[in-house]
Amino acid sequence: MSVVPKDLPPLVVTSGEPAGVGPELCVALARRNWPAQMVVLGDLELIEERVARLGCDTVVREWVPGIAAVEGVLDVLHQPLAVPACAGELNPANAAYVLGLLDRALQGCVSGEFAGMVTAPVHKGVICDAGIPFSGHTEYLAAATHTERVVMMLVGGGMRVALVTTHLPLAAVSAAVTRPVLAQTLRILHADLVGRFGIAEPRILVAGLNPHAGEGGHMGREEIEVITPVLDQLRAEGMTLLGPLPADTLFVPHALAQGDAVLAMYHDQGLPVLKHASFGGGVNVTLGLPIIRTSVDHGTALDLAGTGKADPGSLFAAVELALNMAEARRRAA
Repeated sequence: MSVVPKDLPPLVVTSGEPAGVGPELCVALARRNWPAQMVVLGDLELIEERVARLGCDTVVREWVPGIAAVEGVLDVLHQPLAVPACAGELNPANAAYVLGLLDRALQGCVSGEFAGMVTAPVHKGVICDAGIPFSGHTEYLAAATHTERVVMMLVGGGMRVALVTTHLPLAAVSAAVTRPVLAQTLRILHADLVGRFGIAEPRILVAGLNPHAGEGGHMGREEIEVITPVLDQLRAEGMTLLGPLPADTLFVPHALAQGDAVLAMYHDQGLPVLKHASFGGGVNVTLGLPIIRTSVDHGTALDLAGTGKADPGSLFAAVELALNMAEARRRAA
């Protein structure tokens, strides 16, 4: 982790689905002496219950603005549950509570109260079961900040992999990779690599859509008709873009060494390689938002909730990356 000034505003961590592993992963934050203050957003009694269940000596206190961080003490910004939560047992009655955590964290990030937000996992299904349409953190935060387009990027295993399309059926991907979408995605990725990762002249490796990047049009024409024209346009504007590259050889070490980030055309083109290299320690980053947001790379793990067996590695990595991004943004300002 880079050196983060002690006067950086606190980082807020949402505790996520109360029946999942999020609350106890947040408890694990007190194990380390972070270079900036951590504030966990959640129900105080829920966090205390998880501390007791885990049998650890973490001290939990209610956070108020201006209170100084103390090593070994977990600061919790109390947001009350709608109904008591049981580890491993989903309850739609707490769906509004989960979304309320995101709303409060976002409010604090927009106002400057918090340097950025890190999100523990939520359960999409139980939120939808409560009658609230919800497709994920990324879409929710984009809508709440009136952001036209955001970009999902995962960081881990020595790689940064961003996506042009995310949760689409494979049959719908080609039509979704248009010139405007690809250009906008690359502009967002480039801007955040500069402003939030501190890379002055980022090099982006761009995957082709088809096998062998289309093999000169014999295996598809998207590279010729969509991807290459956009890359040529943005290169003329000063971006360093390599591609379109065959995805089957893009992720070998000597190819990755030529770039600072990879842009994959669809979800399962880029993420299996990264998750193989980093699962349990990867970070999901939302680019293009007016705030900093990182997240763990795993789900609610209901079967592990309350057992103490959940690995906090991904949450720790998400916190470290959010702190580094916050400091890079401040240096760039």
